[in-house]
Amino acid sequence: MPLQTVRAADNVSPKSGTLRFGLTPVFLSNDLEVLDELKMYLSNATGYDVQLVTQRTYQEVTALLVAGNLEAAWICGYPYRKFQDDLALVATPEWRGKPLYQSYLIVGASRGATSFKDCKGDIHAFSDPDSNSGYLVTKAYLAELGVSEDAFFRKTFFTYGHRNVIRAVASGLANSGSVDGYVWEVMKTIEPELVSQTRVLVKSEWYGFPPIAAPAKLTDTPLFARVRSAFLRMASDTLGRSLLNRLQLDGFVDAPPSTFDGIAANIELVRRLG
Repeated sequence: MPLQTVRAADNVSPKSGTLRFGLTPVFLSNDLEVLDELKMYLSNATGYDVQLVTQRTYQEVTALLVAGNLEAAWICGYPYRKFQDDLALVATPEWRGKPLYQSYLIVGASRGATSFKDCKGDIHAFSDPDSNSGYLVTKAYLAELGVSEDAFFRKTFFTYGHRNVIRAVASGLANSGSVDGYVWEVMKTIEPELVSQTRVLVKSEWYGFPPIAAPAKLTDTPLFARVRSAFLRMASDTLGRSLLNRLQLDGFVDAPPSTFDGIAANIELVRRLG
């Protein structure tokens, strides 16, 4: 089955038998073979025609999902908690035995920094304004220190992709960066020469892994049930196991909304002190 991705402008009202599945610009969306396999698996497992919808930013994908212009999407826990009343959890990835991951603050491999405070005055690379690991966690660090990002860092910029944060730090374009720990660990196995030019300075606490979500209004529909089943049963399917191996995930689980409470706490911390 050939890969077909559509942009927001190509979207039409959902027709019978069509599943529009959104992807944020993280690790997954950079691998065409993974995208092709995901499309094929979802089509086989749900019985729907699948369109993969990719956008440049988390905000664009979340807006489409909340508006009902996507039937489901793989988003970040940060926008999930921000729009929890409008969204329903479908399934959450399990990585290394848990539906959790960490944010890494990375620096150049040869840099002598020993703590986050050593990054004061850096040019710092963030991933996306709506990324938990690539922005919110570092904002929470700064809020706890009682300082703004503009006062702490010399300059900041968004790369709109965790891979790009790693590249920015590895190349010296940025002195430090905020990145998804899962992406850094996966990249370490597939692009070791690149990742070896960086090192992890700070690891955050554990947060809910970026989940699959759907518009809340679809919760009781057959489509929601099929998509949910497709993800929860992925590890028991041959094609599904191949996809999970590519993603270096154990599978998908039914994690409760409370899995994302740590992200909600950071949102509140930044709101009060940031």
